[in-house]
Amino acid sequence: MPKRRVGQLDFVDGLVAQRPQSRPSALMEIARLVDWAPFEKLLGAIPVAARGEPSYPALVMFKALLLQRWHGLSDPEMETALADRLSFMAFAGLALGDPTPDHSTIWRFREKLGSHDLLDPLLAEANRQIEAAGLMVKQGTLIDATLVTSAARRPRMDEGKTSSTDKEARFGTTNERGRFAFSYKMHVAVDAGSGLVRDMRLTPANVQDVSVAPQLLDQAAGTVYADRGYDSDGLRSELARRELGDGLMRRKRGRPLTEADVARNHELSLVRRAVESLFGTMKRTYRLGRMRAFSQLRNAADLTLFCLAFNLRRWRVLAAQ
Repeated sequence: MPKRRVGQLDFVDGLVAQRPQSRPSALMEIARLVDWAPFEKLLGAIPVAARGEPSYPALVMFKALLLQRWHGLSDPEMETALADRLSFMAFAGLALGDPTPDHSTIWRFREKLGSHDLLDPLLAEANRQIEAAGLMVKQGTLIDATLVTSAARRPRMDEGKTSSTDKEARFGTTNERGRFAFSYKMHVAVDAGSGLVRDMRLTPANVQDVSVAPQLLDQAAGTVYADRGYDSDGLRSELARRELGDGLMRRKRGRPLTEADVARNHELSLVRRAVESLFGTMKRTYRLGRMRAFSQLRNAADLTLFCLAFNLRRWRVLAAQ
């Protein structure tokens, strides 16, 4: 399948580009910060079909997915916005006369990113560039987890604990009064100094936080901070093996906490606030308080794209400080 030729500017595009602006847009600031060539090289792993309509360049589609995440849009909403908004077209690399991808094209491209295991390398490339800019502090790591409600209807009591629609979601206990939610669990490792996401895993909601923690330590540095749910001898041994500091809050474990433990927990809770801010931003600003797909693989793709989009936007903020 041939690729579409897009981004060829005509006279009208030139006039639009010459319009005076009081300040650069956030999208253009991000576009200038990022070196897109390594992303384009990674995206080259997606094969191009031999038949059918010409395909859009992979980098154009990837930028469209970033726009979708930043603005919390569904696939049909993204189709409309990309066709209507000049700033979206300019960021994606489309000229005014170019056709824009429809919602099914956007969906299929996101599927390809997941099926070709490209999302983790794309996040790693974003973090590599941010670290090269000197903005990934790497003096401490925050690990935590949050439940994200399944897109499927919650099973009734007489239906058991699984859903025929979303077979991988499970019931998990929230931190609010021990209520159960039919959901997935998002596990993250966040840079303590910058608030940037270093790594992410998605599991069914009934998976224990502490069992996933070792998978989040490959990019960890400094002291690892986590709440009481991570207090285990096994995890502390793993931290010691990796020469990482122990910032795990203590739980009672059959005996009352000492005054020193209580004071230490309070100090650690203040450090951990940055990761709670990440979850709040994800659910409020990025509209990801509820999953959008009925499989763990597709939902993991959505959340990895969120982490990538969040880090690129955070890069702009940190670079301006």
